[in-house]
Amino acid sequence: MKREESWARLGDAFDVVIIGGGATGLGSAVEAASRGLKVALVDSHDFAHGTSSRSTKLVHGGVRYLAHGNFGLVREALRERARLRHNAPHLVGDLEFVVPAYAWWAGPYYGAGLKLYDVLAGRRNLHSSRTISRDEVIERIPNVQPHQLRGGILYHDGQFDDARLAIALAQTASDQGAVVINYAPVERLLKEGSRVAGVVVRDGEGGREQEIRAKAVVNATGVFADAIRQMDEPDAAPILSPSQGIHLVLPSELFPGRSAIAVPKTDDGRVLFIIPWHGRALLGTTDTPVEKVSHDPRPLEEEILFLLRHAKRYLATAPTREDVVSTYVGLRPLVRPSRDTRNTGALSRDHALFVSESGLITIVGGKWTTYRKMGEDTIDSAIRVGELEAGPSLTASLRLRGAPEEGEPVENAAPSEASAILASYGTDAKKVAALAGLEPDLARQLHPRLPYIGAMVVWAVREEMARTVEDVLSRRTRALLLDARAASEAAPGVARLIARELHRDDRWIAQQVSAFRQRAEASLLEPETAPSRMAAAAIRSV
Repeated sequence: MKREESWARLGDAFDVVIIGGGATGLGSAVEAASRGLKVALVDSHDFAHGTSSRSTKLVHGGVRYLAHGNFGLVREALRERARLRHNAPHLVGDLEFVVPAYAWWAGPYYGAGLKLYDVLAGRRNLHSSRTISRDEVIERIPNVQPHQLRGGILYHDGQFDDARLAIALAQTASDQGAVVINYAPVERLLKEGSRVAGVVVRDGEGGREQEIRAKAVVNATGVFADAIRQMDEPDAAPILSPSQGIHLVLPSELFPGRSAIAVPKTDDGRVLFIIPWHGRALLGTTDTPVEKVSHDPRPLEEEILFLLRHAKRYLATAPTREDVVSTYVGLRPLVRPSRDTRNTGALSRDHALFVSESGLITIVGGKWTTYRKMGEDTIDSAIRVGELEAGPSLTASLRLRGAPEEGEPVENAAPSEASAILASYGTDAKKVAALAGLEPDLARQLHPRLPYIGAMVVWAVREEMARTVEDVLSRRTRALLLDARAASEAAPGVARLIARELHRDDRWIAQQVSAFRQRAEASLLEPETAPSRMAAAAIRSV
């Protein structure tokens, strides 16, 4: 993907223009392009800049929806889980979960629910769930809280790297003929009479504007969907009730082993996870209603304490604020209910399509696991609205960029975290490794505590449309999530590599380093204040 080449093609006439480069927009672009439609996708920031790079990293059916009786949603998600594992085996793998049981009824109760999960998965099931003993729980979760532990339930779900999958989707869309471009915010909608006929975008790097004409316009901007809808209809009523979910990233010493913990019911009725990921552990997530959406939301103190309090219940050595190596926050574009509610955890995560009188198509809701189905439904709608001629959907079995040919082995059983990261590039891994062989500096790690090398920076700029230090350290690599301090220390070297590729000067390097270090600082928890120390003491006494 080359940004200047993409910009030059925006003047073409398109069948569909998609606003938003997150999971839904990118999935829709792959869907449209693979069906023979001319499609352009634009994003105001980087691909997956928002929630699509800040998920719990799970490809799952949603065990929590069983309690709400939403079996159809679970069955659909499990079907899409199987398709995603087939289409991106280099990015999606299996993960073992343990539900610890501390009450006599917990094992039978949750065991029955997970057997239903097995049944809904059918032949697509990864492994059958089963009851395990207290000793087996401790073997799989060495730091589990042993007091009153009776045993547990074992089940499997999928795990992935969300931002890397987003880049694979952008590349796949481009390979299929789509025009994709980042840092191109929509300034206004084009109309012919009363019908939406395209968009006007501004180049976030140079300031130039470009009209993009299309027969159908898709609004796939997630939590910002209402803002685009109000470009179309200034008095359009909001359709979203966004909520915020945070994760704390912990060192692996606090959570050794390869199995995850699933807490089936938190104080607010959610499922909470502690998950091994890229040599760290992810603790999350929360569900907090928010009134105002932001491109870079911050964790609330109440959310931090909520997660630490629950971790204390399930881990023998509980994490403290000082243990947290990074945090991240995502916003969920939940569909507004018919009546106001403050309990966003009770809202459906299913997706919804809206078509305005002018023909603007808005897709909201859903989750990463069902991105492909959301894209299919969205493009089906675009075909109707734009009266387009298109072939049948192919994405149920379309392999994504980097996936090996059918039947070829996936090289992801790597002996080290660094080589496992390289394997996530799939068939492009050899090209990244070849770059590392050109210069000694490109073969070196960006930081001793990070599993990334200089060649990955160069590859990100040349082939993945990375434009900034944050693009590279937050999404093309996951350095910011794995260790915010280490990422901050690596920023100058990364900026110099990007500057060499994009012909930027020393002033640009200094600005990039400063901006990223502010971003990294925001990913760390602030030192305890007097109120938070009192709250932490209360947690320790639980």
